[in-house]
Amino acid sequence: MEILELTALELGKKIKAGEITVKEAVQAVIDRAKEVEPVINSYVTLDEAGAFAQAEEIQKKIDAGELTGPLAGVPVAIKDNMCIKEQLTTCSSKILSNFKPTYTAEAVENLKKAGAVIIGKTNMDEFAMGSTTETSYYGPTRNPHNTAHVPGGSSGGSCAAVAAGECFGALGSDTGGSIRQPSSFCGVVGLKPTYGTVSRYGLIAYGSSLDQIGPVAKDVSDCAAFLEAIASHDSKDSTSIDRDDYDFTSALENNAKGLKIGIPKDYMGDGLDPEVRQAVLRAAKVLEENGAVVETFDLGLVKYAIPAYYTIASAEASSNLERFDGVKYGYRTEEYEGLHNMYKKTRSEGFGPEVKRRIMLGSFVLSSGYYDAYYLKALRTKALIKKEFDKAFEYYDIILGPAAPTTAPELGKSLSDPLKMYLGDIYTISVNLAGLPGMTVPVGKDKNGLPIGMQMIGNAFEEKTLIRAAYTYECATGKQYETMADISKAAADTTAEKEVPGHGKTV
Repeated sequence: MEILELTALELGKKIKAGEITVKEAVQAVIDRAKEVEPVINSYVTLDEAGAFAQAEEIQKKIDAGELTGPLAGVPVAIKDNMCIKEQLTTCSSKILSNFKPTYTAEAVENLKKAGAVIIGKTNMDEFAMGSTTETSYYGPTRNPHNTAHVPGGSSGGSCAAVAAGECFGALGSDTGGSIRQPSSFCGVVGLKPTYGTVSRYGLIAYGSSLDQIGPVAKDVSDCAAFLEAIASHDSKDSTSIDRDDYDFTSALENNAKGLKIGIPKDYMGDGLDPEVRQAVLRAAKVLEENGAVVETFDLGLVKYAIPAYYTIASAEASSNLERFDGVKYGYRTEEYEGLHNMYKKTRSEGFGPEVKRRIMLGSFVLSSGYYDAYYLKALRTKALIKKEFDKAFEYYDIILGPAAPTTAPELGKSLSDPLKMYLGDIYTISVNLAGLPGMTVPVGKDKNGLPIGMQMIGNAFEEKTLIRAAYTYECATGKQYETMADISKAAADTTAEKEVPGHGKTV
């Protein structure tokens, strides 16, 4: 079996047994990245020299018995909105195209403690604002299953890198579905934990009350192992929660007996692609056949989730992005007259159209005269949505539905209609508003060969219930993940993006 066909846990076992060296594992993903990156564009920075240096150090610790965890020696990728000391961290934006942090994000530190090898930083929608990874300053990422289509977003680079075999797992961030939706589009497993489970220290904020770091992996077992590695209480993050149980891999049980699963009627109605609906209902049937009780029910307030989400997220973004002004760090315009002119030109030149759109919307809803009418009303709606989920979880262990209304759209089709792009988040954003855990699992493909993902939502701190159900489905159907065919063949029909000035890619 080739190295790239292994899962992260399978690779970890072979490294521990001495069958594969850490250097060989790193070499395999570096070679793969060099082969497919001109087409896929998953990475902003690929740290080849740093990865081999880490591999040598980690191999010594494994040989000495100092590193015994299941992810020791496994190559992983990090979304480019998580700080790594002295490594380019851009949020895929021109305004941070030269920014190198002085510290490392806590979730990344936890991965390093587990012995994982950090390969590089993945492409994303600029400041995580988008659903297709097309708003990146470094050009769009392409879906490995069909390079004419998007990988989803904003964690599209992380999901595409896992799907294309350019790493064995990755970290993404989820503000309104940014792990779950691209995982669905790319045919991988993605998990957004309960808010506060994974430290946000070192995550460059988009919407502080909504953002949460989570893992992307080839299968459910890998996803559980990565979550176990990164989850921890962190005193540096005021929203971090000290949980009693971080043993997520113990939930890998092939048993759905006793689980009550609810499918919201609102999620399966108009606007949902028939092929997606059929695939999700087939998956629900599999869980039912394995002991779960599956019912449909009414989940209220769904139609209010999108306006509430974009009001709150944009308001928080307008505040969080005030710091990027050309003074302390990042890009500064070359020609300006006076301080205020420097602010305006720096931000005008440094931010892309989608980021500017959300900053302006956020500034508007926070402005005098509109704060009560929009922002406070959105916060009240958020609280009501949480109450609706609380009511649902009195009866159900899991809420099941699609991760997105369709499979991955073609490149260039979404950005021309931002409102349509926003509506594509209908199934995912409520999870962030309510601070709940959500997980996407591949459940098939459409007639064009594009992956379809099923989303499972759990009550707060019930990640283990999601993992158990997802693992049961995976065991019943066989792993949906497949090693991608030679993607480089698609290069003949795909024009690679031109190199962007200031791009940190080292391949």
